[in-house]
Amino acid sequence: MKDLNGKVALVTGGGRGIGAATCALLAERGAKVAVNYVGNQASAQEVVTTIQSHGGAAFAVQADVRDALQVEHMVEQVVRTWGTIDILVNNANMSFAMKPLAEMTWEEFSQKLNDEMSAAFLLTQHVTRKMVEHQYGRIVYIASGLAKRPGLRMAAHGTAKAALTQFARYVAQEYGPFGITANVISPGLVMTDATRFQPQEYVMRTADMTPLEHVATPEDVAHAIAMYVGEDTRFVTGTYIPVNGGLSME
Repeated sequence: MKDLNGKVALVTGGGRGIGAATCALLAERGAKVAVNYVGNQASAQEVVTTIQSHGGAAFAVQADVRDALQVEHMVEQVVRTWGTIDILVNNANMSFAMKPLAEMTWEEFSQKLNDEMSAAFLLTQHVTRKMVEHQYGRIVYIASGLAKRPGLRMAAHGTAKAALTQFARYVAQEYGPFGITANVISPGLVMTDATRFQPQEYVMRTADMTPLEHVATPEDVAHAIAMYVGEDTRFVTGTYIPVNGGLSME
């Protein structure tokens, strides 16, 4: 299936986990992929090399997506290389304090909010300028089930992802007239480097409670992202899809 032939995708946090799986799948479907990373060049380059070895087009691009100047330069580099950006996958992982609210400082709480929203805001502003020119764009924001259902010690993360989810709706509303869609993927537990801290007992219990009987892989989430950026969902915007195997249903 090559339904993304000729499209250019920018995937933030593309060197590992969900981002790496998404880069590989979008490239498999014909997109040219810019693999963003902030510090781990080796992992990003590994994704690029794998894509190229299968006949795809990709390159790694460094930027801290919380920094306005770095985001601007990254977008300019992608546009200079391939002429446009059709797809943005806002995926870069932001660290956060895992504490009860009573033990958290405002600085710890607001750090996650600021990091999450500054990245989404800056990327959206810079990428949509090019999308508006072409009257076409697909934006996917990666949230979390914690945006709607609280979890212990996850207040900073869940609140930031809830803000991201609402932000996506404003993007969908404001940019819809320009042919740009904006949607949210909300994964549950996904087995990535970022979730390796979870005890095996918790992982097994989660799998047992999941109707599809396993914890998500990065590829499971990547397929949901690919759905949003393809033409089958061209009249879908401002929506929120849980990707959790049915553990929580909406």
